[in-house]
Amino acid sequence: MDNRKINIHLLYAVAFLQGLVFYGPIATLYRQAQGISVFDITLIESISLITMILLEVPWGYVSDKIGYKKTIIMCNILFFISKIIFWKADTFFLFLAERLILSIVISGLSGCDSAYLYLSVNENESQKVFGIYEAMGTTGLICASVIFSVIIRDDYKLAAFLTIISYGIAMLLSLFLNEVKPKAIHRIQFNKQIKEISSAVVQNKSFIMFLFAAALLEESNQTITVFLNQLQYLRSKIEPHYMGYIYILVTISGLLAAYSHRISECFGETATIKLLFFAAGLACTMLALFSVPVISVLGILILRISASIFIPIRMDIENRQVNISSRATILSVYSSITNVAAVGTNLIFGKMADISVKYSMASGALFCFIGLFVYSVWDLKFNTEK
Repeated sequence: MDNRKINIHLLYAVAFLQGLVFYGPIATLYRQAQGISVFDITLIESISLITMILLEVPWGYVSDKIGYKKTIIMCNILFFISKIIFWKADTFFLFLAERLILSIVISGLSGCDSAYLYLSVNENESQKVFGIYEAMGTTGLICASVIFSVIIRDDYKLAAFLTIISYGIAMLLSLFLNEVKPKAIHRIQFNKQIKEISSAVVQNKSFIMFLFAAALLEESNQTITVFLNQLQYLRSKIEPHYMGYIYILVTISGLLAAYSHRISECFGETATIKLLFFAAGLACTMLALFSVPVISVLGILILRISASIFIPIRMDIENRQVNISSRATILSVYSSITNVAAVGTNLIFGKMADISVKYSMASGALFCFIGLFVYSVWDLKFNTEK
């Protein structure tokens, strides 16, 4: 097996192990048991998101400078440390410290892991590999959820401790990664690199439309299927003890990310993306209009599936747009742009949820349909310019 294949399989294993978040099904309850209020949790999340926005581009530059392998190893060490802090945390500031370290990790890996994978595969295989990479993390989360529901149950501290072990193994595996090099593009000095990146973004400024559309779909999925789903289930008179099983079902649906490339090949990339935006918007509309158990679960499933299939396509499109040596840096710029949009959507979702759950779901529908329109305009413009 050559080094590139070793890289891919090692990252698959790391993604699986880091998906083994055994406290995932009760993450909010765990924090509340340690005396952290829901407001504290949302405040920590907001500070975390702002931190990620500030660190995205600097981390991208560091990745391009020191190499993607070293960046991934550094981030996995910090990942491991963050889980130890989470296990020991019993105050607001310790949970904030855990989340800030996690923000450093996420902003560091953003762009870096996808750039590393992209440079480890043949160009026509990248979307398939991205899909499997996403699916491995989802598989880990499913396994962790099953183990929690069947074995761990009410022992929250054990769930956090087992997560430390899985992240420790992931950290060790990352040490065996082989470095990859940018393809046939010479490196330049920092000041010239900044000019090159700025020029690349300005010359391709219409791509911001695609990033904005992607953010609307992905943030609607993240907010609704992770945070607002439980409120929708309660609105539909679903008892809390059933929510764990629904959580596993919804997580399993994320495995369809591995088939993203096949669906895209079957229907064509443009038609697939438009269909996914429409399906997500329709799902949110269903959630807004109905408070029936079956429809609520179906709506959440459709939204999660749509986003899961879309993400590998988005990652592939972003990498295809990069034609300079600073791949991780410009991917981090793209990620920062989507995070800025996420701040706005999160505020709107939160405000609407305070009024009524159905209004927050209606907001998700509006975001997805706006995303469909913006993507369609960008796609038309992009194909016209080619």
